[in-house]
Amino acid sequence: MLDLNHLESNSKHNRLAVKLTTKGENYVQQGHPWVFSDSITKINTDAKTGDLAIIFGKRNNGMIGIGLYDAKSPIRIKMIYNDSKSVTIDDTFFLRKIQHAYKKRLTLLKTNTTSYRLIFGENDGFPSLIADVYDSILVVKLYSEIWLPYLKTILESLIETSSCDTVVLRLSRGLQNSEAHQLKDGDVIYGTLDNEVIEFKEHGINFSANVIKGHKTGYFLDHRENRKQVGLLSKGKTVLDVFSYAGGFSVHALANGAKEVTSLDISAQALEIAKQNGKLNVYSGKHYTLAGDAFKILEQLILEGKTYDVVVIDPPSFAKQQSEIQLAKKKYAQLARLGEQLTAREGLLVLASCSSRVTATVFYDGNEQTLKSTRRPFSIIQKTQHDSDHPIGFSEGAYLKCGYYRFLD
Repeated sequence: MLDLNHLESNSKHNRLAVKLTTKGENYVQQGHPWVFSDSITKINTDAKTGDLAIIFGKRNNGMIGIGLYDAKSPIRIKMIYNDSKSVTIDDTFFLRKIQHAYKKRLTLLKTNTTSYRLIFGENDGFPSLIADVYDSILVVKLYSEIWLPYLKTILESLIETSSCDTVVLRLSRGLQNSEAHQLKDGDVIYGTLDNEVIEFKEHGINFSANVIKGHKTGYFLDHRENRKQVGLLSKGKTVLDVFSYAGGFSVHALANGAKEVTSLDISAQALEIAKQNGKLNVYSGKHYTLAGDAFKILEQLILEGKTYDVVVIDPPSFAKQQSEIQLAKKKYAQLARLGEQLTAREGLLVLASCSSRVTATVFYDGNEQTLKSTRRPFSIIQKTQHDSDHPIGFSEGAYLKCGYYRFLD
């Protein structure tokens, strides 16, 4: 275990005076959290990662915002304060921001839920930093070196606000390969951890997450409300959960009385976790698993004449860069076609996207065009975004889209 007192102090870092292009300045004044390198017209020559970047506007030469300088990213300055009012960036500043984020989650925390996202990166004013809570365990994931000088202060505020017993630090691949620190991915940096697999509740349904080795921080919390909705709509039904990972939709469906659930994922290891998550709850339905390429297995199921009352298709991001958007649109259309063929008469098809580069309008329009082309009548039940602990602070922060389509024949 690492002692928080061993973490670096922020006293070593400089303050930078920054001027931007008119376009860059407008973005900052509109509250956008990113300043790209080509927007910077003037900056100190000795700028280094973690330095406080004070951005000055052309008019009156007054301050318009403050960010953290990132020498290794095209997003050269990541904003932590978009305002012209004077402010001191100190322990109190970060504590107030964390407490403000926590208050946004209070409605969720009044439900029978013990897992939540306390800090959602840029959307909560902490670009490149995620903090998720699983029961009494806080998992902090860093995506940039900018936070290393402030880590001790932020962790102390997170611990105070969340009342957690243990903190696990997760690092992005870039930070794992960085020589700017001695931290390791999966370090327990506060408290103790007897078991890397932590159990928690999601609207009364039991789940588990591996906080040391699991994807991201161990689990995907953003779909929580959609999982609850699908569960409530699955009583007495047959359900197909495509790209199921650890079985989020599957387990909610089983716990809510689904007759039969099939979890499909390329990872046999993830499917094993899905089965174990199911067993944390009481259910009477059957739980089957299918391991392999989703597109191929869906085609095979169609050839076999299989249909399901509820089909959920929640793929990983298909467009991690701009050049992949067109291919992503084709894949979403292909999944919508396959999903429609597997959805029973008067069944429900749930289609989701976590590709931030594919906008909600593009995604929903594509789904509707594809489903209309089948000439099968359907109605749109609802369209949803992330759960409430993933607030949207800027347009690019709205990555999750989920559409519910009820067939009428």
